[in-house]
Amino acid sequence: MRRRLLVVLSLFSLLTMTAFVVPLLDERATARAQVLTMSRAHDLDRFVALAALNAERDELCAELERSVRRHAELYGEGVLVVDALRRPVVWSGLSPDAPGVDAALNAALRNEPSAVPARVTPFDDEPVLMWQPVGTGSRADGAVLLQVDPSRAAADVTVAWSLVLLGALAAALAFAALALAVARWVLRPVDALAEGVGALAAGRAGEQIAVSEGPAELRELSESFNRMSASVRAGAEEQQRLVADASHQIRNPLAALRLRVDGLETHVDGDGRSAYDSTLNEVDRLERLLDGMLGLASAEATASAVAAGSDGGSRCDVGEVAAGRVDAWRPVADAAEVALLGDGTDGLVTGWPAGDLEQVLDVLIDNAIRHTGPGTTVRVRWTGDADTIAVSVTDDGPGLTADDLASARQRFWQGRSSGGSGLGLAIADRLVRARDGELTLGPAARGGLLATVTLGRR
Repeated sequence: MRRRLLVVLSLFSLLTMTAFVVPLLDERATARAQVLTMSRAHDLDRFVALAALNAERDELCAELERSVRRHAELYGEGVLVVDALRRPVVWSGLSPDAPGVDAALNAALRNEPSAVPARVTPFDDEPVLMWQPVGTGSRADGAVLLQVDPSRAAADVTVAWSLVLLGALAAALAFAALALAVARWVLRPVDALAEGVGALAAGRAGEQIAVSEGPAELRELSESFNRMSASVRAGAEEQQRLVADASHQIRNPLAALRLRVDGLETHVDGDGRSAYDSTLNEVDRLERLLDGMLGLASAEATASAVAAGSDGGSRCDVGEVAAGRVDAWRPVADAAEVALLGDGTDGLVTGWPAGDLEQVLDVLIDNAIRHTGPGTTVRVRWTGDADTIAVSVTDDGPGLTADDLASARQRFWQGRSSGGSGLGLAIADRLVRARDGELTLGPAARGGLLATVTLGRR
């Protein structure tokens, strides 16, 4: 937008300067041509008068010759005087055989008006022939030709044009500085608004912008944005508190329900065993759902803190964290008859806090163990290059269909054999995206599922 505004203002100033400069340059060129024409016309009149008297008094021929030669020496311009029969009477610097002389003499002896330059430009350096017939009436007694050199007039026009163009350049620079100042004044609030909107889109709810200059309309818009941003932040915080408070409030009666259901086990006979087991499973499912909701609220809070730059994150060694999670989940994998393996490159350090990375790996390893089945293998690998680190969890279980892969990271989505809360991958994906990472899900090379977390080293 800044570039477009500067282009528009620059074009407007350029057109304005052109509208003033071009006529001024033309006026200078025309005025100098008029001065040159009048001056040479006066010289022609004098030569014509001397030539007319020369026909009556012979002693005037010498004076005419002196005047012609003096003019040629002074201005470097040739002069040619001929009689009615086109015979040269006096000449200096202009030969009767010079190019254009014959046509000029014909026009002069026919009493045709002399050709005069309409304007003189700095590029005019070719001599121009001016003429005037000798005598009065319809019959010419001779003619005077003057070869006008426009180089001096062109030099004067060059100086005048240079001053005009320098003034135009100074005005253009002043216009450019003014346009830049106006553009900055108008667009500074727009830039601040753009930064605020970008921050809000990145998850930094409550971002405020300070705008004390610019058009009144933009200042009002900035104040409206600040109010909207504060409302968004308050709404997000209220939503997180609602999820956390609801989960905590439900946990106590759920714990009491668990105790009562467990206490009923000895009183349930064979006919009610099926209903009892179903009730117990639903209690377990409700507990997992509450844990997932608490985890999701924690992930949203972490994402907001990261976006605001106030999460206080610390660096961790990816290999140590991943190996630790493999060791922690190995008893669970052994109980499920799943082989859990882990290997990778040492010395991979990232800017993630260890707790967030552990939470993401717990989700991926837990899903892999629960969904692969007995006799399968889950492998955790960690590798890296100069800029990124990748941690992958691969299994050789049944995997997911293309539709399931597209929906797996949605909240409360559950596969055909899930048995979980449907929030694990949503939590992991939120944590990864909060730190500009990426969680990808796809088919493994030998069947099963490949889940890869790509981290930055910073």
